[in-house]
Amino acid sequence: MADVHPDHAQLQADRIYLGWQYILLHPDPGPPPRRPSPVEEPEATKGAAGVDDAAEERAQLLRRERMQEDMLNRPVRLVRMFMLLLTLLILTLAVTGYLGWSFALIGLVAAGGVAGICSYALVQGDRAVKYRVYEQQVRHDRQRQERDKELFRAQEEHAQRYREWQEVKERHDRQLTWYAVAVPDEIDRIDVAGGTLPGWSALITLLGATRLYSGGHLTVLDLSEGAIAKDLIELARKGGDDPLVWVLPVDLPRLDLGATLKPEAFADVLAHVVSVSEEHRSTRDLSFDNAILERVLEVLGENATISQVTAALRALAQVGDPREDLRFGLITATQLERIGTLFGRGVSDRVVIERAWALESQLRKLETLGTQAVRLPPARLRVVSMDRQAGVFGNRVLGTYVATALTHILRQSAASDRPWYHTIIVAGADKLRGDVLDRLMDACETSRTGLVLTYRALTPTVRERLGRGHAAVAFMRLGNAEDARVASEHVGTEHRLELAQLTETISESLPGLDGGYTSTIEQLDDSDQQRAESPTDLAEDITESTEWGRTADKISEKERVLQRSREFLVEPHQLQLLPTTSVIVTDATAQGRRVRLADANPAILTFPKTTLGELEDVREAVIAVERGNGNGDGNGDGNGDGEPPPNLGPPPPRLDWRKDRQ
Repeated sequence: MADVHPDHAQLQADRIYLGWQYILLHPDPGPPPRRPSPVEEPEATKGAAGVDDAAEERAQLLRRERMQEDMLNRPVRLVRMFMLLLTLLILTLAVTGYLGWSFALIGLVAAGGVAGICSYALVQGDRAVKYRVYEQQVRHDRQRQERDKELFRAQEEHAQRYREWQEVKERHDRQLTWYAVAVPDEIDRIDVAGGTLPGWSALITLLGATRLYSGGHLTVLDLSEGAIAKDLIELARKGGDDPLVWVLPVDLPRLDLGATLKPEAFADVLAHVVSVSEEHRSTRDLSFDNAILERVLEVLGENATISQVTAALRALAQVGDPREDLRFGLITATQLERIGTLFGRGVSDRVVIERAWALESQLRKLETLGTQAVRLPPARLRVVSMDRQAGVFGNRVLGTYVATALTHILRQSAASDRPWYHTIIVAGADKLRGDVLDRLMDACETSRTGLVLTYRALTPTVRERLGRGHAAVAFMRLGNAEDARVASEHVGTEHRLELAQLTETISESLPGLDGGYTSTIEQLDDSDQQRAESPTDLAEDITESTEWGRTADKISEKERVLQRSREFLVEPHQLQLLPTTSVIVTDATAQGRRVRLADANPAILTFPKTTLGELEDVREAVIAVERGNGNGDGNGDGNGDGEPPPNLGPPPPRLDWRKDRQ
């Protein structure tokens, strides 16, 4: 099989990595087969079986049989003894004259005959004993030979089974366990629904790091106010980049985003910013605001700032004293006079005054935009975040402005030769209006810019756009029951997914996100900053520079112990119980729709059994190798050195049933 371990495999620029899938292609074979042991012999021959001398064995058998025969022949011996005594008595009586010899001879013949018959019976019994001993010995020898042959066959079968088990065990221990879950760069967008801030942090760290380390550029718009890209920033620094981090509204004066837009585009951006608080605005209302701003910008000129626009809107709405704006140089007397004649009088004038007042009240939050612009060095990672200490509404205004300005910059850019070379991540995209999201999606698709949108909740606006177009959808933990139901219907409740025990265990011990972003813009000067290029290793950098990597050793230790997994159906209550870093990825391929469960924990990349190859590719490579080499490694003995199998102890000497026992 091709070497697909992280130590040697390279990130593929045409793949968007979202996590790792835990799969055991080769299940655990369990304990080794038990070695057969010799069958214990019957108790009657147990003592003789352990004696090497066959004569000793036969002597013992003979003694046992004779003892039994003596017990059976005791009456015969008594009869013979009685007859011998009777014969001696008759002979004595005949010699002494008490009994006639004619009668004595008859008695002697009768008693002697009976004694002879008894003696013959005893002799025959002794021969029968010897014959039975011989037969029993032959039978025992035959049974022992059969046992030896059966034991020999059992040992041969055990040796074969053990070699097969050892091959399966080595394949199981050597196999990869974590496979990359990625989607091709042919898709236009990734929608991430649900999730917690630590889960988003893991996913964005992994996705962003793999894009940066494959040579791409990344822009993160963090509307979550949770500093979810903090680890990614440290990882980018470790990889040789100097990320640019804006923390709004503090860094708003140094934000030059949108400064180069033409007046009509700038007016469109500001019109969308104003509509952030009005969810039910119509296209007609948006066009009306756009028309007012375009005319104001036409009066102010191409290089008008937000503070000049708000001053002009105050003059148009007749709010405050315009002489203060004249004194500060925000507008000139000529501009003030032209603004007063932009619109007619009467009803339409009152409508303009009301809208101008509303526009001014919203755009005041952007007055300091670009007033202290600095020269920015090149950076492949740019992060624009919202300060959690600022107002919620103000952050929504700032977020809408950044998203809309990015949209117009993308619309003016030529399409990239490489898809996803520039990737934009919007965390907390459900805080943006639907039309703002639509324009951003279209601009990214046209310019071939990768777009990742994360939604905390599945609002009606999000549901209408979830997975729309050529997009992949990823679901993380969904705490809301209704959101979980919608997600389960989108994925399909018939799918069975395998969840690693390690993912559940680590998820329970994940800490929360501490602190916030540290701005890097205010630390910049006008000098060029260059860093020496040095070889970088993603796994090593994750270990050294991220909170996930710093706990990699503990996680890896648990990974060696926690190798179990469980299956579950994609049902609403299961989606509400997903571990923090779990991601259900769905995307469409030529073969059909895929549904995969991944763990977005970046520390998994540092595991020795993690691969950057996808499951399908690795499985095809394994099948190809097995077809080329046959099933196994060719030696068949497991260890190949002729030693006894491990953990079984020294085997007994092989029994050769072909040799006769003496």
